[in-house]
Amino acid sequence: MNTSLWTYTRMVKGLMAGLIFVAGTVSADETCMSPYMAKIVGQEDFVYIWTLGLEGVGDEQDKLVTVDVNPDSGSFGQVVSSLSVGGRNEAHHSGLTDDRRFLWASGLDTNKIFIFDIHTNPRIPTLHKTIEDFVASSGGVVGPHTNYALPGRMILTGLSNNQDHGGRTGLVEYTNEGNYITTHWMPTDDNLQGAVKSGQFADGYGYDLRVIPKRNVMLTSSFTGWNNYMMNLGQMMGDPEAMKRFGNTVVVWDLHARTPKKILDVPGAPLELRCAWGAKSNHCFTTTALTSKVWLIFEDENGEWQAKDVADIGDAAKIPLPVDISISADDKHLWVNTWNDGLVRLYDISDPHAPKQIYTKRIGEQINMVSQSWDGDRVYFTSSLLSNWDKVSSTEGLDVQYFKLYDWDGKKLSAVFDIDFIAEKLGSPHQMRFGSYALYGQKAPAAKSTASTVKRLVESAAAE
Repeated sequence: MNTSLWTYTRMVKGLMAGLIFVAGTVSADETCMSPYMAKIVGQEDFVYIWTLGLEGVGDEQDKLVTVDVNPDSGSFGQVVSSLSVGGRNEAHHSGLTDDRRFLWASGLDTNKIFIFDIHTNPRIPTLHKTIEDFVASSGGVVGPHTNYALPGRMILTGLSNNQDHGGRTGLVEYTNEGNYITTHWMPTDDNLQGAVKSGQFADGYGYDLRVIPKRNVMLTSSFTGWNNYMMNLGQMMGDPEAMKRFGNTVVVWDLHARTPKKILDVPGAPLELRCAWGAKSNHCFTTTALTSKVWLIFEDENGEWQAKDVADIGDAAKIPLPVDISISADDKHLWVNTWNDGLVRLYDISDPHAPKQIYTKRIGEQINMVSQSWDGDRVYFTSSLLSNWDKVSSTEGLDVQYFKLYDWDGKKLSAVFDIDFIAEKLGSPHQMRFGSYALYGQKAPAAKSTASTVKRLVESAAAE
């Protein structure tokens, strides 16, 4: 590919994207973000990657890795910052505050929450604060997972509790400054808290969280507790009792009151929740890890929230294990990653009740997170799921722990660059979040050189 033409095309697309945003037809950049957040309306400058430390790899610590992803930069495709936090905490998910000045990143094992300043110098984040009393302050919630922005505060889902380390858990609210506010426990059979149990389950499990402000709705999904997610995957899969300890519910909450209203049966461990952005769209998707299904969570014509499985994801008997998903900003497509086979699948969800798979590509030996730019032109992938579940090698010579960028032209993914996190002695990359100079009224420094950029683009094109 001609590099000058490629760069020019990206600049034109960025300009057009900005014009579209001003017109109000699109309202998100990385499409899974909270609707309350400040938005990146053009090309993102950085991707911040919350990374698990690995024994024998580099300094072995969890870290926030910053990669320059602006094609106009002289360090495009390079790691420009790596900030270690001390020890291994089971680094997993991260989230930005509504003003996008701070990035919260949590550890599923130690329950520590690391708050990074990404606005003072977006290229080189600093550790602003560490919350070390999450379990005590929350009243026993274990495994802080989703860090989600609400106006002036953060709400975190838990995965477990400190009584039996099972799946029963709660939601925990903090101010943006990191001060504890309150805990909301998940509804269970013995304490429905006023919620209507629509099926057979009220397990009290937690995992992800999303909101639809126009409907005053908050949704939470469910997974499994500390006893399972910190267990070796092979050992767990061979333990019949452990395999029973997975969530089977999505809970519909009153967003403003933070009270559960309805418990929907979604059997098979529903993971990431992603909601449509359209002004008239009152639906979300999730996928089930154990049964390999796409589920639609939707408001019916009577104003009642329902759940139904609407598509298969590969062959469930081969345990593809669906993980992260991402809806395009126009609500027409859904990216679905399956960890065990390293595949990404794209579904046409123009009719949300009848998704159709239209594309697939193998990204690596395993795959976990997917983040797409709000204009849909760029799709990023990382590989790590959990430290005791991740693969350690590939029989086919495929990448195992990586960060990759692809361009999407509406028909196929084309590789732009990739970073081998083991070769770079960084660890196992998990959650991604975008950063931008423009959000804070800053200008990107002038590019010093494009030689390395040209070299990587040529190599990527040749590899394709």
